[in-house]
Amino acid sequence: MNPPPDIRRATREDASVLLGLIRELAEYEKLAHLAVADAALLERELFGPGSPAEALVCRVGGEAVGMAIYFHNFSTFLGRKGLYLEDLFVKPEHRGCGYGKALLLATARIAHERACGRFEWMVLDWNTPSIRFYESLGAVRMDEWRLFRVTGEALAKLAGTGA
Repeated sequence: MNPPPDIRRATREDASVLLGLIRELAEYEKLAHLAVADAALLERELFGPGSPAEALVCRVGGEAVGMAIYFHNFSTFLGRKGLYLEDLFVKPEHRGCGYGKALLLATARIAHERACGRFEWMVLDWNTPSIRFYESLGAVRMDEWRLFRVTGEALAKLAGTGA
């Protein structure tokens, strides 16, 4: 039997723990080259005044084994706020123990308690274990939607401030 997880809202003191988990997530997703955050930046952006994002940390026996990072979005069709799960991660050696499910359920409870109209997230198309996991919990895949992104120089150019 697996030890029960201790899931709680992350605090400023968890910035370096979250950074470590974020780096592990980036490695798992083969996106380590995109993970440029540092502990000071996370501390300021996640825990500073007016931060739009929040996080949960999952600990087992005092060890941080997972996290969920989320923020509110808004559905114009529903006319209500939603909760967007930016990242859910459990260290590989702790998967299959129920900790990912516990983190997802804790985040879903937050969405429900805050009267959100939606709780949603994205998953990489090659991540079959996660896709199966989410579908087993009743999540519906939105194949008709495509994500678009503009960053860096392209964002500056689009904003009219770049070359």
